[in-house]
Amino acid sequence: MRRALLILFCIAALVLLARAGRTPLQRLCTIVRLWREEMQPPLLVPVRGVSRFALADSWGAARSGGRRHEGIDIFARCGRPVVSATEGIVFSVGENNLGGQIVWVLGPGGYFHYYAHLGRFADIARWDHLKPGDVVGYVGNTGNAAGTSCHLHYGVYRQGLAYNPYPLLVPK
Repeated sequence: MRRALLILFCIAALVLLARAGRTPLQRLCTIVRLWREEMQPPLLVPVRGVSRFALADSWGAARSGGRRHEGIDIFARCGRPVVSATEGIVFSVGENNLGGQIVWVLGPGGYFHYYAHLGRFADIARWDHLKPGDVVGYVGNTGNAAGTSCHLHYGVYRQGLAYNPYPLLVPK
């Protein structure tokens, strides 16, 4: 089943990449390689200049509407660079109601990395290949974080399930 899903994902990615005018075969090979690799903690802290010792685990904290926090908040000065925690392919650059300005990056092991509440985006586009430390945007307070302290909401997802990113950033 997993193999069939991977094949379907690859075909869909190839079609989308061809439409985007990128080098589809090269991007597809990178996607397949990333999908097959294991994610290797500790990941890079996704806000430049923030130490892993300054992080707090806010996973599961109560949120409005009976929701639970599916990530961690990394507080930093507005405008501080937000960087990719892993190698990856930019899957989406856009906006939504909760996250405001957001970026999704597909990384190793098929994990998606979600960067939200950005004040602005870096010069990136869908299907760009990122290395750890490449800038994806800048800390802000967009979406449902409007009026709060500037911070990055960082989430990690795989197959529709949320994973606590804190242990991936701050191993025991």
